[in-house]
Amino acid sequence: MQCQLCSSEENVTEYEFAPNHSVALCATCKSQIESGELDETHFNCLNDSMWSEDSDVKVLSYILLSKLGRADLTDMMYLEEEEEKLAQSLLEADANKVVVKDANGVELKAGDSVVILKDLDVKGAGFTAKRGTTVRNISIPQDVEGHIEGRVNGTKIYLKAEFLKKA
Repeated sequence: MQCQLCSSEENVTEYEFAPNHSVALCATCKSQIESGELDETHFNCLNDSMWSEDSDVKVLSYILLSKLGRADLTDMMYLEEEEEKLAQSLLEADANKVVVKDANGVELKAGDSVVILKDLDVKGAGFTAKRGTTVRNISIPQDVEGHIEGRVNGTKIYLKAEFLKKA
């Protein structure tokens, strides 16, 4: 099996980029896509994969080229109406994704653990979240910007990310 983007045959696995949509990717392509740090030199391979007969390969190529700012190439691509709707919806979802960063500027993700940097009074709960407390398995609420949600002293509370650091 080989990577459907760059044709590498090393460490190739299936990568699901949307429900019921997947492509075979090498470790290099997969790690760059998941981290969001795309190396344009590596992704010159999209010049070939954008013409693939495989619908999922075309859609992923379109998304990556869009993220790289390569309108010159995306303008040349022909996507079926269904493929274009999928690509646009995934690009919009990515653009609207809430990014929460801790006090050090490190991006926090759902499931991370964080440490509280200063004593915080918890309004309505009648206790103080103490400095040094580790909050495990946090979630990122979509409705409250700059906050995380987690359990402290058995109570689920919102915490401002600026008073936290990733553990």
